[in-house]
Amino acid sequence: MIGYLRGDVAGRGADHCFIDVGGIGYRLTCSATTLRSLPADDKPAKLWTYTHVREDALALFGFATEAEQRTFEALLTVSGVGPKVALQVCSAFTPEQFRRALVTGDAAGIASVPGIGRKTAQRILIDLKEKLDLPDLEIAGSSPDALHKARSALENLGYSSSEIREALSDLEAADDSTVEDVVRGALKVLA
Repeated sequence: MIGYLRGDVAGRGADHCFIDVGGIGYRLTCSATTLRSLPADDKPAKLWTYTHVREDALALFGFATEAEQRTFEALLTVSGVGPKVALQVCSAFTPEQFRRALVTGDAAGIASVPGIGRKTAQRILIDLKEKLDLPDLEIAGSSPDALHKARSALENLGYSSSEIREALSDLEAADDSTVEDVVRGALKVLA
């Protein structure tokens, strides 16, 4: 298995990049987060990799950080989540934002990712919270109920799912945050 590749960026597409390693061009399917972090063409880069093997295909996935690679691999352990959906999650959340969504039980935020429905979001929460040994909700900040109500209020104000997900992920909520505190903080982030 290939752990990482170090070479020059040889090109990129909407969902992939090419890394030239000693004259061999590797095509890596990447998250939007990784593609944004890549240097210009012909500049050196190091990408952590995951090799996905199926009967009919062999695919190489690339990640800007080892944390993003671990998030991707953890998502693949959830029933019903394949590489495409896991990559969508990695595009929508940074590893830290995703951990926060897991800790706070933000099923609506996870379900806002294209390709994930409510049932799959719940399964991700249940499976990964146990596997990743995440802290209890009391330690993490706002209650899931406050986050759910804040998400609903922001939707009613006309913000998109991705804007809301990003704003709520960036918040540093206190243990006793009310819905109003969460909405106020999210509006500051969105402004």
